[in-house]
Amino acid sequence: MVDALAQVVDRMPDRFLGGDGGAADLLGGAGSLFDGAASADQAMLTVHSVINDYLVVLMASFLVTLLITPLVRRLALRAQVVDWPDQGRKSHREPVAYLGGVAVFVGLIAGILTSYLTSAYEPALATVPLNIIIAMAIIMFSGLFDDIFHWDPNLKIGLQFAAAAVLALDEQIGGRVAAGLLHPLEDFIQTAGGNADFTLTAVDILPGAASLQINVVYWVGALIIGVFVLGGCNSANLIDGLDGLLTGSIAIMSAALLIITLVVAAMFPRMAGDLTGTRVVLCFALLGASLGFLPHNFRPASIFLGDAGSLLMGFTVIVIILLLGETGFTHLLFAGLIVYGLPILDTTLAIIRRRLNRMPISAPDDNHLHHMLRRTRLGTVGAVFVLYGVNLVFAGVALLLVLLRARVVYALVVILAGFIVVIGVKAARRKQQAAEVSSLAARKPHRAVGPRPAAAKPRPPAAPPARPAPVSDVPASPSL
Repeated sequence: MVDALAQVVDRMPDRFLGGDGGAADLLGGAGSLFDGAASADQAMLTVHSVINDYLVVLMASFLVTLLITPLVRRLALRAQVVDWPDQGRKSHREPVAYLGGVAVFVGLIAGILTSYLTSAYEPALATVPLNIIIAMAIIMFSGLFDDIFHWDPNLKIGLQFAAAAVLALDEQIGGRVAAGLLHPLEDFIQTAGGNADFTLTAVDILPGAASLQINVVYWVGALIIGVFVLGGCNSANLIDGLDGLLTGSIAIMSAALLIITLVVAAMFPRMAGDLTGTRVVLCFALLGASLGFLPHNFRPASIFLGDAGSLLMGFTVIVIILLLGETGFTHLLFAGLIVYGLPILDTTLAIIRRRLNRMPISAPDDNHLHHMLRRTRLGTVGAVFVLYGVNLVFAGVALLLVLLRARVVYALVVILAGFIVVIGVKAARRKQQAAEVSSLAARKPHRAVGPRPAAAKPRPPAAPPARPAPVSDVPASPSL
């Protein structure tokens, strides 16, 4: 596996550092992003040309989503696919249309198709592999059917694994990520004097029978993809609790991932990889779709994303993050996960909170980060902007990790994540203790409490009994 990684790295300078194709293969005819002793000014000019080349993807995705969302809203209202208000976790007072995910999906596909159309007359421009588009469609329809027919959650999870399997067909997405993660383990085994070959392992089924060849790297990569897809989709669904929160957060994340992609291609071309152009297209398409949907979804929202939109947005971000690890440089993968830090932290807190309260992990509650912020003086809009700021902080830390590759960045991530986790756990425990106190008070027997009777007035002391007159033996004299 070490040799395979070395070959991948050795091939990159020929392709990306001044070969015949140069960065034309990398970023679609934008010119070499970094060529030996190229100056910073040349790199900036090249990045500027890359943005100009792919800006049409952003505009197509934005305009299509912006214009088609009102049509989808009318369709949802006519079909009664709406989110009805209640007195619990939902703050809206009138029914709000679902199916916003359909508009986002159409916008994403419009941006991706634009990249195909532009590559027809500019062959160097990058496109998105077909398996990624198929996986996006699977995710969107799994959420759409749940929005309409209220599917069993297990069906959604099954389709998410199906989408992960479609992604795993491309070895560049999961295989190289797995190779990078297994590389330290292989080095450790070889240093200890062992022989580690994770690329292809033979397992004897029965003595004397044929051996079964298992590609350990491929299956580890498939497992990584499955975990990432399942966690990424559902964590995005969990933070979709306030108007405009998830849509704006995804816009920030896609912009941050786009900046990271361009920085890596301009400054560290050995880490860029063959699918850098694909990442740029996906980032632009997702950014345009998010910005096109945000005006309709911001408070007061006229349409909601629904599971179709939240699952699709989370899945697309996860695909971009997985593509960052295609060359085996795992710190780029960790940088992408830091960009996605808010959904990951909120999901972690939800699992801890529900375990403390002895609730099923899938049970809904109103103690997510956005719920707690909304109950403060910030209100809904203030809570949304605070969490936008948290996303920007995570994006800045991820960019520092890409630029510095220093341990201090990991320390910052641990400190920031630990601070948020402790606050969330404390809030969960306070609510748990309050629930226990109220439960004990309900079970404790108590006497009926009524108005106390008025105190009786003290009685005057009883008069001593009169003594009888003495009786005389002499008869009384008769009256005259």
